[in-house]
Amino acid sequence: MRILWLKSELLHPVDKGGKIRTYYMLKELKKNHHVTYLTLDDGDAAPDAAELASEYCHDLVTIPFRAREKFTTGFFVELAANLLSPLPYPMAKYRSEAMREAIAAQFRRQRYDVLVCDFLTPSINMPAVVPCATVLFQHNVEAMIWKRHYQVQKHPVKRAYLYEQWRKEVRYEKATCRQFDQVVAVSEDDAEVMRAEYGIETVASVATGVDTDYFRPSGAERVEPRSLVFTGSMDWLPNDDAIRYFTSEILPRIRRSVPDVKLTVVGRNPLPGLVELAERDPSIVVTGRVDDVRPYMERAAAYVIPLRIGGGTRLKVYEAMAMEKAIISTSIGAEGLPVRHGSDILLADSPDTFADSVVDALTDPTLSGRLGQNAARLVRERFGWSGVADEFAGLCEQAIGRARARRVARVPMTAAAR
Repeated sequence: MRILWLKSELLHPVDKGGKIRTYYMLKELKKNHHVTYLTLDDGDAAPDAAELASEYCHDLVTIPFRAREKFTTGFFVELAANLLSPLPYPMAKYRSEAMREAIAAQFRRQRYDVLVCDFLTPSINMPAVVPCATVLFQHNVEAMIWKRHYQVQKHPVKRAYLYEQWRKEVRYEKATCRQFDQVVAVSEDDAEVMRAEYGIETVASVATGVDTDYFRPSGAERVEPRSLVFTGSMDWLPNDDAIRYFTSEILPRIRRSVPDVKLTVVGRNPLPGLVELAERDPSIVVTGRVDDVRPYMERAAAYVIPLRIGGGTRLKVYEAMAMEKAIISTSIGAEGLPVRHGSDILLADSPDTFADSVVDALTDPTLSGRLGQNAARLVRERFGWSGVADEFAGLCEQAIGRARARRVARVPMTAAAR
């Protein structure tokens, strides 16, 4: 297949869930298919990001773009102006006429079998007519994230704004998903939401993979028996909410039984409030971006995922499983994953039950060891990237077949009209 892959960012550094999923998927697809990667470039990627793109694509097309930096005066002005727009803010801010023209130019220059829109955001720049099959790669049900944001928000003005964003996202996501020949979800839970709420029939799920050779205990790090770890992009609001919830509601309960417990939060761009919290509390370490998360994971006695907001599948779960960690998660944190409470993971949704589960994992090495071994066995047997990419390619082939059938069906009508 010749694939035109649309994205809103270059992939290096490969340091957050969406980038990781795309990077490994494309690395596998590139082995058997020709990939052109067309993306916005806001200048924030690694200096050698364009050069390193050869790892996952044959051809790279970048469109200069500058999104408003978060939490600046201009950012808040844009948020306010968005009240008058029918588009949700995450879609409106990525609108680029230059990207739309670049996509159209690719079709004039080259024949493609399938266009893949990676995440919902690039869809805002798709031309009105696309002369090939189309696939939407949905890493989340985006509207679900906004719904959960407003549900947990207590400030009345912020809650009202988030509610309106959710309503806009539902309308946009529903209408957009219906325009694609195939929608690919990353979990069956997400696929079922889109079938039930958006009325989409051509939606299927492809599980997230994990590099099980890379994520594996090295034996070089000593486990710190009272230590917890969380990894994730800390400028993603669901992750920030998760850690704020954990430190305010759960950690004090854990300290009643394990007073010397330590939490390490590993991930890029932590927001100022979290950094300030770590400065006040020496038992909380916030690293910011690191080159390699594995040593931090290996040193931890347990891995926590206190997410209250989110969608899709959680790459962090698979990575922690491959690292043989005992994992304590909310149901939302493990949503869409084929894990079993008490066997591969501990699931807890209230502050009390979450804290109790963490205490159990920290004080019972037999339990922690069993959870870690079962989790690692599951992920190594079922979730390598090669098989995941083959599934994705098969769905692209189905989309190509549908697009061809649609074109053939139109031919007799055109001939009759003549």
